[in-house]
Amino acid sequence: MPAFTLPTTLDAWLSLLETRHVRPIDLGLERVGQVWRRLGVSLPGVKFVVGGTNGKGSTCAMLEAILLAAGYRVGCHTSPHLIRFNERIRINGEELSDEALLPLFERVELARGDVSLSYFEFTTLVMLLAFSGQLLDALVMEIGLGGRLDAVNLVDADCAIVTSVDIDHADWLGDNREAIGLEKAHIFRAGKPAICSDPHPPKSLIRHAETIGADLWLLGRDYNYAGDRQQWSWSGRGARRSGLAYPALRGMNQLLNASGALAALQAVRPQLPVGAQDIRRGLALVDIPGRFQVMPGQPTIILDVGHNPHAAGHLVANLGNMAYHPETYAVFGMMADKDIDGVIAHLRNHVDHWICCDLPGPRGASAQMLEDCLHAAGITDLKDPKKGINRTVVCSTTPDEGLRLARRQADLNDRILVFGSFVTVAQALPAVREQLQEPPQAFHDATQEISRPH
Repeated sequence: MPAFTLPTTLDAWLSLLETRHVRPIDLGLERVGQVWRRLGVSLPGVKFVVGGTNGKGSTCAMLEAILLAAGYRVGCHTSPHLIRFNERIRINGEELSDEALLPLFERVELARGDVSLSYFEFTTLVMLLAFSGQLLDALVMEIGLGGRLDAVNLVDADCAIVTSVDIDHADWLGDNREAIGLEKAHIFRAGKPAICSDPHPPKSLIRHAETIGADLWLLGRDYNYAGDRQQWSWSGRGARRSGLAYPALRGMNQLLNASGALAALQAVRPQLPVGAQDIRRGLALVDIPGRFQVMPGQPTIILDVGHNPHAAGHLVANLGNMAYHPETYAVFGMMADKDIDGVIAHLRNHVDHWICCDLPGPRGASAQMLEDCLHAAGITDLKDPKKGINRTVVCSTTPDEGLRLARRQADLNDRILVFGSFVTVAQALPAVREQLQEPPQAFHDATQEISRPH
């Protein structure tokens, strides 16, 4: 492709990549590996690769925050993004600008020749180029899907972390934990630290680590954590960290992620030593949106990007740890290829009012599809004052309109859960911002009940 025909804006590049490759998800390292070798990428620093079903983004954010608090120069890659593509690639805590990214897109395009790359493969190479040649002490990189055939697995990790193993992306990874665990275990490298934060690791993961000679760290065997209402502690392989404040990220499952991050840092301590104050400061400052994120204002709005049954189970536990709210509204949007029934099974007894939302694109489930799944699970409109039951199921066109509907109907002491997908949370943010900009009572008083959307 001649240089003058290349896209000239980041949005144009992303639009091109979304439609050019024949399959949105196309696992395998052969094609992307060819272009990787042509580019001659040379990566600096200690390389952390983080995989797992859930908890990857949070673990990456904690590693990044602690290392930055310790004064190290850090590159961090996470995916998917919530609002802007730039969120995926950070250097020293700052997102790369469009101006910095555009030449990298051009370099990948010119290097690929006639090799077709998926959106994720292409942008992974952009990320690797962004870090190549930088004066960085550490790189933290999140696996996109699985592990063995994910483009990020081009990188030989100095320390690999598998946060959790559960069933998701079954069409690509398998329909049981043993098959999925083996796929994820392929980010481990011989002779290098291999951390598993899952309390019940699949045998396939353990066997693979032992077969290749990885230095496997298992929760409960090589490291552990304990906590009370005020603080928590970590111990592992001759080290102990006491009197730690809870991570700024909410949810008890975040201790699992934090423990895995501390195990990884302990495993590479000779190369990247961090002190107790670095850990405390990093965990206090860590920030990643959409992970059981409780917004200020009334009614309480909770944003959660969880999109599989495993994440839904953690979500229910975290909801149970909140203060009492009379009623819970759920603004619910998911991708059609996810286990919608499995997610509903976890939340069915914890939501009073469901607002199903359309999500865009060929993968997005329609609101009607979600409503049908709720009905199949026995969740329908039901009002029984004698039993204290007041349940509704409605449809909305978009998550932001769904959230506006919930805000009109909820009392100030109720809570509204926005969940099911990164897309759901991202599209609800305009309505979230409205609440943050208004006095607590203003929106509720100024609106009236609206009719059920169809």
